[in-house]
Amino acid sequence: MLMRSIPALVLLAAALVTSGCATFVDTPPPPVESALRQAGVPASSLAVVAYPLDAPGTGLRLNADRPMAPASTMKTITAVVALDRLGPNSRGQTQLLAAGEIRDGRLDGPLVLKGGADADLDWPALWAMLREVRERHGVRELADGIVVDRGLFNPARPDIGAPRFDEQAEFPYNVIPDALHLNGNLLQYDFWSDDRGLTVRPFPQFGGLAVDASAVQLNDKPCKDWDDDWQPSRFEALPDGGGRLVLAGGFPRGCQVLQSLNVLDRQWETTQALRQLWGSLGGTLSGEIREGATPEGARVLAQHRDRPLAELLRPVMKSSDNALARMLFLRLGASAARPGEDTREAAARVVREWFDAQKITTTGLTLENGSGLSRSERASAAQMAAMLQASARGAHGPELLATLPVAGVDGTLIRRFKGTAAEGRARMKTGTLRDVVALAGFVPDSTGKTWIVVAIVNDDQAAKARPAIDALVDWVARR
Repeated sequence: MLMRSIPALVLLAAALVTSGCATFVDTPPPPVESALRQAGVPASSLAVVAYPLDAPGTGLRLNADRPMAPASTMKTITAVVALDRLGPNSRGQTQLLAAGEIRDGRLDGPLVLKGGADADLDWPALWAMLREVRERHGVRELADGIVVDRGLFNPARPDIGAPRFDEQAEFPYNVIPDALHLNGNLLQYDFWSDDRGLTVRPFPQFGGLAVDASAVQLNDKPCKDWDDDWQPSRFEALPDGGGRLVLAGGFPRGCQVLQSLNVLDRQWETTQALRQLWGSLGGTLSGEIREGATPEGARVLAQHRDRPLAELLRPVMKSSDNALARMLFLRLGASAARPGEDTREAAARVVREWFDAQKITTTGLTLENGSGLSRSERASAAQMAAMLQASARGAHGPELLATLPVAGVDGTLIRRFKGTAAEGRARMKTGTLRDVVALAGFVPDSTGKTWIVVAIVNDDQAAKARPAIDALVDWVARR
């Protein structure tokens, strides 16, 4: 085994010290080969591109041009293009507008809640906006109800009819954002159980919501595995304006859990929130709360803005927030969409145009939602590496670098690379699906020279191959 590795090692070393000409090696380093053998994963399932940032014609290339499922490393594409096309100071916003005159505390037209892809619109932010309308503008009575405008994205409700990605569609990582994205389209629930059954309390408590947990069966599993037997819930809007949430599956005895879930219809939830918050401020409401477009001539009474894009990208990249990544992808689309164009298709067009401008091929590049939480998205290791190189040499390279998880320190890399040469130095985006593991980012070698490293495994046994891509990163860091 050692004798077989010596020729590859000699060739690799010779190639990587060659300068002045394009020299690539298509054989994995011995530590990577060994880890792949141990995992039972063939080298044909691995795509690698690794080279010094200042010497792109050298380094490692293995299956570099093969389109691969990138999992969450796809977020680097969304982040890089968003920084360049939207700008690091770009911000989403929510507005409350008056579509009528205010006379003696009465708004004689509808109040409009207009979504503008504001990633930070939570319950307190909405309350503060309504309070501004109530106190600063003196509005007491909403005579023509409230219009909720989600029309920035097309379709306005992309969640309706969307196929489930997996069996946990209600959990935060599966949220499909819309232009309003109120409280992340999530509500928090306290679950606790004893021998008599499961008790559930939502927060905030909307008076019209009844939670039925009578069908949930108690089991003896550890509390940490509480969601193993979770089954999709069912929400029903009631004729009187209330709602009924029916839970199913199993839950451990003697267990208490606090969990945010996306289990309610978002327009029903928005309606309940607006009624409750406006009423708490002493306001009255006539007419219905409905979805629709902002009437022409409506004027802004209050607005809320989210964090600048460069700051918002930190949770997208370090915590791999799918919903925020999808939101930013849609913001890209909304910035360039043609009349009637699907916002996701517009976003994919913006990304391809950016690749074309950087002279990076788009052959095989497939975009669905920009987060990598997809069975159809594809990118090659070579495309990812070229994109990272363009970012590093562009105006917003430092902003991207600041968002990436640091090996062994934070984000999705906090438990990886401990005690290795990469710890505290490599900055890389992770990617994981049931048949994908991936890393993409920047790795300084022992001399301080920065390498671009992209490694993607697509295989039924991909999870077992994670040590192989970690070995590649450690190998680069030790050079």
